[in-house]
Amino acid sequence: MTQTQTLPSRATASPADDLLTEAKIGPRDGAGRTAVVAMSGGVDSAVTALVMRERGYRVVGMNLRLFSPDDEDHRANPCCGIPAMDDARATCATIGVPFYAINMEVEFGAAVIDRFVDEYVAGRTPNPCLECNRHVKFRHLVHRARQLGADCLATGHYARIERGDPVSGEPHRLMRAVDGRKDQSYVLYTLTQEQLGFIQFPLGRLTKPEVRALARGFGLPVADKAESQEICFVGNRSYADFVAARRPEATRPGEIVTGDGTVLGQHRGLVHHTVGQRRGIGVAAPKPYFVLRLDTERNRLVVGGREQARAESLDIEQVSLTGGVWPSDPFEVAAVVRYRGAPAAATVALGAEDERTAQVTFAGDRGPIASPGQAVVLYGGDEVLGGGTIRAVGRRGEIKLEVSTA
Repeated sequence: MTQTQTLPSRATASPADDLLTEAKIGPRDGAGRTAVVAMSGGVDSAVTALVMRERGYRVVGMNLRLFSPDDEDHRANPCCGIPAMDDARATCATIGVPFYAINMEVEFGAAVIDRFVDEYVAGRTPNPCLECNRHVKFRHLVHRARQLGADCLATGHYARIERGDPVSGEPHRLMRAVDGRKDQSYVLYTLTQEQLGFIQFPLGRLTKPEVRALARGFGLPVADKAESQEICFVGNRSYADFVAARRPEATRPGEIVTGDGTVLGQHRGLVHHTVGQRRGIGVAAPKPYFVLRLDTERNRLVVGGREQARAESLDIEQVSLTGGVWPSDPFEVAAVVRYRGAPAAATVALGAEDERTAQVTFAGDRGPIASPGQAVVLYGGDEVLGGGTIRAVGRRGEIKLEVSTA
């Protein structure tokens, strides 16, 4: 049986006590209220549970089990495997709150792993963490929290929510975190107004060093646990090897060509390449080549120069606008096409609302390197305005590249 430790009081937690202010963690408004906290087994979710308890909430820890205990490939994964679940359970025991593990193996496999493989085989570049947030984590955690009669769901994501006023119609606003190096708003753009009204991000005004200071000050067992850097289900393999093990046809060799069809060599399978790649293409040339696109119909790897690799425009689909309003006029944004990527000035023209499409046109000639399948997230300052999935990339001097999702 796990030994429950006594949580140190705030008076004995200095200097962590200096961080437990309303400006840092929010108001102490939890008396008589219940918060379900998503427990991943890491320091961020542990401190989230601690903060919600300090704010007066009755805390319930909840972990999503994404892999079977019998799955040798994933059971030891430090991010979402069995050790992570054990760490989450130990943290809840230390804090003195109940812990539940919910089996999401089937849902995660279908919505995230299978889609990841299908997208790579189709020549697209998926973001599995974003899809997990959209289809698994928030959908099911919010549902379970409501089933328990909880007043909110809190997670350890680095982002902020500025509360709107449902009565007057003022929307909730999703904002970047104070700690720009840890900001995770990019993978949260699909959150709906209903979800934003129910979710809390207690770490949004804290920096990572402050989070670790709180964990150490209160004696949490995961205070110095290292962060996971890789996609949880891939393990120690490369993305290409993971996909190839499930879809061997993705390793079929083919031609490496320029945009005009000049053959430069042979690739060993499109799955080994991604748009924007420069190293490891397999072409010896006086100037560097970049991967422009993966032509899955002809099994060709199309390459070109650096300037050809930059996007002039993007056609996007599955558009989600955080505020829920669908403007008819074009508007200016800072567009980001990869997690913690640099923003690029752009203009957005929305299509018909029922089609959920838009075109993003970049200012000047310094557009980002982008690939079909990636998410493009639209910012107005620190606010997340929305985003979508890249369907087609327009580049200077090249016919627009499109990879169908059908």
